[in-house]
Amino acid sequence: MFGLIASILFVLIWSTGFIVARAVAPHAAPEMVLALRLLLTTLLLGGAAAVAGQGWPRGRRLGQHLAAGAMLHGIYLTISWWAISHGMPAGIMSLLGATQPLMVAVASVALLGERLPGRAWAGLAIAITGVTCVLLPAIERSGGGGVPVIPAVLGVCGIIGMTAGTLIQRGEIGGDPILMSGAVQNLGGAAVAIAAMLIVGEWRWDNSPVLWLSFGWSVVGLSVSALSLLVWLVRHQGPTRMSMLLLLVPPLAAVEAWALFGERLGPVQIAGFALALGGVLLGRSGPRKVAPLEAAEGA
Repeated sequence: MFGLIASILFVLIWSTGFIVARAVAPHAAPEMVLALRLLLTTLLLGGAAAVAGQGWPRGRRLGQHLAAGAMLHGIYLTISWWAISHGMPAGIMSLLGATQPLMVAVASVALLGERLPGRAWAGLAIAITGVTCVLLPAIERSGGGGVPVIPAVLGVCGIIGMTAGTLIQRGEIGGDPILMSGAVQNLGGAAVAIAAMLIVGEWRWDNSPVLWLSFGWSVVGLSVSALSLLVWLVRHQGPTRMSMLLLLVPPLAAVEAWALFGERLGPVQIAGFALALGGVLLGRSGPRKVAPLEAAEGA
């Protein structure tokens, strides 16, 4: 039951990332927001881990946590926000993000030895088709031919980084406590965001109420809550099953944009949402064996 609740909460919270990015953009430099967000999250989760008596890892495990965070939190978020701010249409960036579950599925089979049933591959195909339908109006408005090459290439690199960071969660660090894992991994992501902030050299922050509200939610909602749920879901449901949930994010973000900003939500997008939901449910259906990691944790 908790797995179902965690899945629903993760999708609902993660989908607000689009709203936060849109709200923050006019008021602050994206790299600066991300650096402060990840640093504050590190302090919050680190403090909670200390209260819970969870010690920090050392040596090889520390390096793995930092690497996972650098890729999952740092590279993915920083590159994605930079690409959008430098001409990459948000719709196309979202469509690139929809390929992440497919990357994870292929890598899980090739590298982790997972066996995915036919319904999982069919569900992925149906869900990706649905996401494409949802994003089609935005892609048509932006015009595929006008996509800048460098932001497009970096956008793909960001998705690859998120894929790698997701897969590492099922390795040697998979049994480590969530609070401690989150603190160390956010520190790894913060290092990447700080480096990007120094390279870009933009220090814009106008102290508007919208900025502070968005920043607060990005810390408490997106980084502390959603990313902790992401790590938990990867460890307990596997990287492929978790990544399929990401296919529900663009359709839900489109609904939120319609409700908050009055953006168009036509029949094709509604049908796409239904396809995406059906594909995810199909891909995640069926019996699932408890992984050794889960048994070891007493999940």
